Amino acid sequence: MTHPDRRTFISHAFGAGALFAATPANAMTPGRVLLPPKGHGAVLDEAYWGLVKESFPLSPGLVLMNAANLCPSPFVVQEAVFEWTRDVDADASFQNRAKFSSLQEASREAVARHIGADPEEIALTRNTSEGNNTVVSGLELTAGDEVLLWDQNHPTNSTSWDERASVEGFEVRRISTPPASESPGELIDAFQDAITNRTKALAFSHVSNATGVRIPAAELCGLARSRGILTLLDGAQSCGALNIDVHEIGCDFYTASSHKWLMGPKEAGILYVRAETIDRLRASDVGVGWSRALEGGARKYESLGQRDDACVAAIEKTVVFHERIGADVIEARLLEITRALKAGLRERIPTVEFHTPMGDETSSGVMVFRVPGADMSAAYQTLYSEHRVGGAGRGGEFDGIRLSPHIYNTLADVDYAIDAIAEVTA
Repeated sequence: MTHPDRRTFISHAFGAGALFAATPANAMTPGRVLLPPKGHGAVLDEAYWGLVKESFPLSPGLVLMNAANLCPSPFVVQEAVFEWTRDVDADASFQNRAKFSSLQEASREAVARHIGADPEEIALTRNTSEGNNTVVSGLELTAGDEVLLWDQNHPTNSTSWDERASVEGFEVRRISTPPASESPGELIDAFQDAITNRTKALAFSHVSNATGVRIPAAELCGLARSRGILTLLDGAQSCGALNIDVHEIGCDFYTASSHKWLMGPKEAGILYVRAETIDRLRASDVGVGWSRALEGGARKYESLGQRDDACVAAIEKTVVFHERIGADVIEARLLEITRALKAGLRERIPTVEFHTPMGDETSSGVMVFRVPGADMSAAYQTLYSEHRVGGAGRGGEFDGIRLSPHIYNTLADVDYAIDAIAEVTA
């Protein structure tokens, strides 16, 4: 097998001035593709996505399909972090670092645009886990209350509830949904049938990291709100992958990380708290400037002590990179490339089994599969060691291999990955 075509595309930016306006001088290394042309609201051809791929510092010969865990940042974000870090290390005075207050607010405004929120509803956290735990620990719940969870939630939106329930005495119940369901209504029914008059909160992943199943969030949040139930939507696998509008979805809380599908700096996250719900959620961390934080809406949830200023500032660059391509275009591309993976595997390996729905309506960019009779753990390791295809191994109920491609993958990468999977599972 030969690795997919890695032709060198043009190495200059196209009208990229807005992206770099607040970036430190000399941040970009000459000769690198800074970013592709604007997406103009349409799914574009493979030449365009080749340009997108050249915007990332990917190792030659690597087919990385692990966005559900960790994404590379594009050069423009990576080097902004590097330069702002050097700036702080060169002069850590209060006077020099004062500029990061306005850069932090620019990041907050960018995140608000990206997910359809108001800036006052956004806290810039360190990751999804911190956002989830802020909600878990901050809601008023007592003995006799009930919290419903999807049984495919990430541990930070699952085990965390159990820990608090063991102290407070409320009940945690988990909802199972039909495997690889193609029906949004079928998924909603599973939750609707479980709601009781004791249910105070409903917490679920937008897209499961374990199966790739996508829950119809707006419908489920609407159902919960009609019953006076608060909703926590874990967006770790949807922020940066899907075109998100939290006001349209109607959730009370939305959490996400920068380092996954958003492709931003590491150890940065998002906590959205609906304006009408801010007074109902207690902050877990209290620090310097608390009185000011109380007047700043969701800012009271980011009283976290010293932050990595460069990391927080670079969130804005990340959002602008996404905006250059377009949220609709990115979502459509992820659906296209994941469809191609599923269809190609089914054609090459007729016995393949998917934990992920085949259709677009209840899936996204996460795809989990297994091949009966194959040692999937060994196949996962060989896939990387011999073919340089990076995914994730899965055990337990949804055992197999998880592939989660992103916009830095091409259809040539898909073809190569399918060939490699067929070989390692034969």
